[in-house]
Amino acid sequence: VQLQASGGGLVQAGGSRNLSCTFSGSFNGFTSFFYGIGWYRQAPGKHREGVSCFSSADLSTYYSDSVKGRFTISRDAAKNTMYLQMSSLKPEDTAVYYCKFSQRGVDYWGQGTQVTVSS
Repeated sequence: VQLQASGGGLVQAGGSRNLSCTFSGSFNGFTSFFYGIGWYRQAPGKHREGVSCFSSADLSTYYSDSVKGRFTISRDAAKNTMYLQMSSLKPEDTAVYYCKFSQRGVDYWGQGTQVTVSS
């Protein structure tokens, strides 16, 4: 499974940005065996942190406290793509954002896309 993240860029504080992550390779679709999808980010000098995750096993969605109410994770089965809609962006949201797909105990990562929020 290959993941290709896109949509990063420079945005002013208070603005919005939508990230996409497209799946290819041996990906069998979002209707196959239980899976998890997630977005993570890593700011300079900091550890990678989870931003938002979804599990198909129990249909649960997680958002970190720092993005709750501002970010939304979603997926489009027809397009084999997952999204992260980001609004009310803050300078502290500046980071490289990574998408992840997990299934059968294996994690697949996208290459990351840079989001920079200017004040």
